[in-house]
Amino acid sequence: MNSDTALRADGLGKRFGRRAGWALRNCSFRLPTGRVCAVVGPNGAGKSTLLALAAGLAAPTEGALSVLGTTPAEARPRVGFVAQDKPLYPQLTVAETLSMGADLNPGRWDAAVAEQVVAGGELDPASRIRTLSGGQRTRVALALALGKRPELLLLDEPMADLDPLARHQLMGTLMAQAAQYGTTIAMSSHVVAELEDSCDHLLLVGDGRIRLSGDIDDLLAAHRRVTGTADATGLGAHTVVESRVTGRQLTALLRPSGPLPADWRTATPSLEDLVLAHLRNPAAPSLTQESAA
Repeated sequence: MNSDTALRADGLGKRFGRRAGWALRNCSFRLPTGRVCAVVGPNGAGKSTLLALAAGLAAPTEGALSVLGTTPAEARPRVGFVAQDKPLYPQLTVAETLSMGADLNPGRWDAAVAEQVVAGGELDPASRIRTLSGGQRTRVALALALGKRPELLLLDEPMADLDPLARHQLMGTLMAQAAQYGTTIAMSSHVVAELEDSCDHLLLVGDGRIRLSGDIDDLLAAHRRVTGTADATGLGAHTVVESRVTGRQLTALLRPSGPLPADWRTATPSLEDLVLAHLRNPAAPSLTQESAA
């Protein structure tokens, strides 16, 4: 395993009992270190399962997943994880929770970072966790994860219960962490707009499969949004992700396999265009970069 790889999956699958079926199946991808990765997909797509596997909280049913060049269990001291339900001890105070974080992470704990995240929400250190709002508990959970000074930070829907200002502030904190320490961040959401301005890598999960993976700029550059007359020829020569006809006009998102007709109007799609087109069309060919070195 190269030291420049934070996560690598090869044929990864997870099944929860015979009746529940497969949450993930035949997933292969590579996440380089130092990236801020958006893990995107609809509810139930397998995002939480993937992050739980990476955090070492569950074992794969098939395939392999390496984290920071080793097994998820061995990498755990170097990984921070905030689960969607943000489990914390309700009877502890905020200060006691941070003290526990310091005790559990000797030699790695950064009290200043943890206290900065908590202070940003104007939380009383003497407040008990059970008295906090959902957004305030999110701050404490993020403080624990960031105070650990992780090499890899896994966040499952971290901003779901925050107001817009708090989202902006905490996203700024996360980006500062990534820039200052080279932290790799994998952050799940089903709201693309929430991640588009901050992330530079994408994992699109749909129906338990990896539909897209790679640097966002490369994925966008590989696709074109085209518009032409409804009787335009040559569409079949390219990999079509989505197409529709409105009146006499045809609009399509595709991966060109060569030159496009001169009378077609073309544009680079937005990240939201790309994600929604692939999710609306599960049969569209996937595009991954798991074979990268």
